[in-house]
Amino acid sequence: MRKGSVTIDRELCKGCLLCIRACPFGVLAEDTAMNSSGVYPVIAGTPDACTGCASCYRVCPDCAITVYVDEGDA
Repeated sequence: MRKGSVTIDRELCKGCLLCIRACPFGVLAEDTAMNSSGVYPVIAGTPDACTGCASCYRVCPDCAITVYVDEGDA
């Protein structure tokens, strides 16, 4: 299975949670700590489940998500 990783810019994330609903592998979760804007950003709750499909990236209205794919397994 392809491996990926995701990073979320805590300060750009407005906590809309669209990415959580879009992730088919349950990688993302709402953080328990607020960012400087007073919202709970998204975090990679189960990062090992990421395949790099980029569904989260595609739905993020604020470009707060970056997805990486490990091409070593291709």
